[in-house]
Amino acid sequence: MTSKSAAAAARATVYGYPRQGRNRELKKAIEGYWKGRVTADALRATAAGLRRDTWEQLAAAGLHEVPTGDFSYYDHVLDTTVMVGAIPARHREAVEEDALAGYFAMARGTQDVAPLEMTKWFDTNYHYLVPELGPDTVFRADSAKQVAELKEALALGLTARPVLVGPVTYLLLAKPAPGVDPDFVPLTLLDRLLPVYAEVLADLRAAGAEWVQLDEPALVQDRTPAELNAAERAYRDLGALPDRPKLLVASYFDRLGEALPVLAKAPVDGLALDFTEAAAANLGDLAAAGGLPGKRLVAGVVNGRNIWVNDLEKSLATLGTLLGLAEWVDVAASSSLLHVPLDAAMERDIEPQILRWLAFAQQKTREIVTLAKGLAQGTDTIAAELAANRADLASRAASPITHDPAVRARAAAVTTADARRSLPYAERAGAQRARLGLPLLPTTTIGSFPQTGELRAARADLRAGRLDTAGYEERIRAEIQEVISFQEKTGLDVLVHGEPERNDMVQYFAEQLTGYLATQHGWVQSYGTRYVRPPVLAGDISRPEPMTVRWTTYAQSLTGRPVKGMLTGPVTMLAWSFVRDDQPLADTARQVALALRDEVNDLEAAGTSVVQVDEPALRETLPLRAADRPAYLAWATEAFRLTTGGVRPDTQIHTHMCYAEFGDVVQAIDDLDADVISLEAARSHMQVARELAAHGYPREAGPGVYDIHSPRVPSAEEAAELLRAGLRAIPAERLWVNPDCGLKTRGWPETRASLENLVTAARTVRGELPGA
Repeated sequence: MTSKSAAAAARATVYGYPRQGRNRELKKAIEGYWKGRVTADALRATAAGLRRDTWEQLAAAGLHEVPTGDFSYYDHVLDTTVMVGAIPARHREAVEEDALAGYFAMARGTQDVAPLEMTKWFDTNYHYLVPELGPDTVFRADSAKQVAELKEALALGLTARPVLVGPVTYLLLAKPAPGVDPDFVPLTLLDRLLPVYAEVLADLRAAGAEWVQLDEPALVQDRTPAELNAAERAYRDLGALPDRPKLLVASYFDRLGEALPVLAKAPVDGLALDFTEAAAANLGDLAAAGGLPGKRLVAGVVNGRNIWVNDLEKSLATLGTLLGLAEWVDVAASSSLLHVPLDAAMERDIEPQILRWLAFAQQKTREIVTLAKGLAQGTDTIAAELAANRADLASRAASPITHDPAVRARAAAVTTADARRSLPYAERAGAQRARLGLPLLPTTTIGSFPQTGELRAARADLRAGRLDTAGYEERIRAEIQEVISFQEKTGLDVLVHGEPERNDMVQYFAEQLTGYLATQHGWVQSYGTRYVRPPVLAGDISRPEPMTVRWTTYAQSLTGRPVKGMLTGPVTMLAWSFVRDDQPLADTARQVALALRDEVNDLEAAGTSVVQVDEPALRETLPLRAADRPAYLAWATEAFRLTTGGVRPDTQIHTHMCYAEFGDVVQAIDDLDADVISLEAARSHMQVARELAAHGYPREAGPGVYDIHSPRVPSAEEAAELLRAGLRAIPAERLWVNPDCGLKTRGWPETRASLENLVTAARTVRGELPGA
């Protein structure tokens, strides 16, 4: 096919779409099911309606092919675990008795059975459930979900393409099951898994699938020759199947690099590649590999992870270059649109001109359709759209929101001394111990306490004018009093105020910093039914006035024990926002760090002796390719140290991280120079404590002994056993006792019981120490 005919064949599609519905109907139905207020049939009906509405909306917008199988009640990797029959032994009975209840037990656990481990999906804030595999794992095909959803779409008269997690990525994401040799390599199960995928593909073909998409994002990471050989073998075998649909292998989030020629030469029918700035090298690499003669190329030229409008003319230029490299070229987003909110048109509080800079899932869909039309029919057919797009891009570039000379001058004046504590840790530690007077194995929490319905209602009433500021603040004071009282009675050593005034750990600060925009409906799934509204970091950042000092000082006035000041760190402020793309991330991080530095200094001046600057996203934002990591870690750790470097030696700086592969960033954790770090460790059985010990981490650490992403209450003995495991890696004088993460999403009854057990465990193990 010539380039001209390739262009004429251009179609529009997406890899996936937000699942929640316009008003988070899925979240409400699932949580209602968990509480017994919604039946399983009602939940299934809500889900089916949301799928139908999504597909019909995408088709009406002009997509030529809609995705199926990307919908999930909780997580698409967990759905894959069900599809291949890799149910952990401890959950099999529950799944066999009630498939839906068993599915949620794998995700959330029960009082008696632990859930699957959860961690971040590559470098996004989406969390997936980690498959647990071992040499005895037996795979069995269960394509019921995938076939049923395909049939639903086909019944609507739509062209549909099922989307599955590919077999290589599934195995690379997996971990050895509990009790299995930790050196076991799940990828060795590939030959056992491929026949299961073959059966699923045959089932989908029989159900009417012409194409099936197999997502292999793990191949954009650095891969060994053995892993690349596994990918070559997987797609050689799947491509050779006599009874299969056409196969589209997709990658996203970065360049494929050495995996690209492997997939280009495989006997599959097409590739879907990311061609946004993060993966721009894919274009040259594809040309160097000889293109895709006789095959389909799905070109991800619209950013699926950020919310800025596409530069349509730039994307058309990229598409034009790609036309000669494949039999035909289709247009798509660079990844699933799961990572962006649903519809920018729902926002009523953002200035209309600024709103035109933003593209959520619906707007991105229109951009994809526009680009496909321009590619197929010529740019004259989209002249009006191109003119409007040029005007929107120019408006953003010229806006005073994006440039504050004072902020830029301050950032330019930063010196290396600004990002350094006045004394090394060994000297600071003694001053801090003298000031705080804490016991061995001090207990604390990560920051937030349960956000009750009453608190959320109070915030809603304040916004709606049903409650005045005085009444709202009285409600916050009462909540802080309750939280402080509970912690004192329970026996916690370092307290928190509970953060009742905060809607979200990033949004709360974004709403008080210049340069940020807040949305009302910009919900994005983080995990399960946990949705967040990432703010939009649109311009230069500064802090007009203190953000946390008032409530922290009030909490401290209620107790003689230290109360931590709680801040979100600069890297997490970037990672959990939709960050500006018109300047280097390092420059933006420095601006945010300076704003937070002012807050840290004000907290210290108000008498706060412990300040926690959370950086749960430090590992999440780590580039997928090793070659790109040193530069990132240099500016990321500098931003943290710039935030905290101005305090006195006897002010103790904490940080917190959760749900990530910490071994990848242990040197960076060390480089932060925080006095204490708390980390998720309960689901991973204290793995991080061992990683810190292997590194020789010299400061204090609190590997979590309470998994807060599960409703189960750990017993005191269970927490004590985890604590003993921590002590085998970290000396008692440097070990803290805390939950894995904040308690915002938990209920008060389970929180009370769990923290009481945590304190009991600490006292028990403290009594076992030599000299006790």
